[in-house]
Amino acid sequence: MLTNSNRQTIKHDSTYTISGRGKTDKEPALDFIARCFSNVPITQIESIFGFVEPSTLYGGRFYQMRQLSDYDAASLNERGIGIRLPFTNHFASREEYIENKTLIKKYYNPLNSVICTNDDLAQWIKDDFTDYDVEASVIKNIMSLEQVNDALALYDTVVLPMVANDDDEFLASIKDKNRIRLFANAGCAYTCPARICYKSFSKFNKTGAGELKCSQTAKERPMKGMIDFDLDALRSKGFTKFKLLQARVGNGTGY
Repeated sequence: MLTNSNRQTIKHDSTYTISGRGKTDKEPALDFIARCFSNVPITQIESIFGFVEPSTLYGGRFYQMRQLSDYDAASLNERGIGIRLPFTNHFASREEYIENKTLIKKYYNPLNSVICTNDDLAQWIKDDFTDYDVEASVIKNIMSLEQVNDALALYDTVVLPMVANDDDEFLASIKDKNRIRLFANAGCAYTCPARICYKSFSKFNKTGAGELKCSQTAKERPMKGMIDFDLDALRSKGFTKFKLLQARVGNGTGY
């Protein structure tokens, strides 16, 4: 077991958690990083998030296949990079937590982290696995200082919605900026007025059945595709933790 003192030392002014979307467990994680995030200095990659073994606790999107293998977890940890388990399902019972406890224990390492939407699940994990960094998912849609402070009383870090990047007053009001993660880039959730898809993902991952519900057909919104935020501006406000959905365009100087 590693201790907190073994966490990777970052000499840069930003760290990134990167998406494992598009990866399969057959492709080594370090090869995937070199292929998809080659313009991100490896020393600035804090973690990669994606599915490990099947779990009813997944949310955010449908679980279709494993993305991160046991080899990935070990090889990344050897490089000082963690994996983030997306246990972002809206619904979790105590019995279900106990059923998943072996899986949670398997990846227990101070370099690794767990993302949660359900507060009860977050508390159970923090009670039993004190070295895990437990992060409040963007799905919680935390958009006020009061909500931030409430979340930080339970979670180690908090991911803010993409639209929060545009709210200078809100960002300035946050004192514990070192415990906040902002998006480095954004997709459809940036302009989505409802985000009803998330609960449909949660329900599907419980039962293996259901359908994707999307507000695109119900409410109009501007579709901007994938956009990059001004990271220099966000860093100047005191934020250093970022969530990267795909490699940013350009020559990489924004990192």
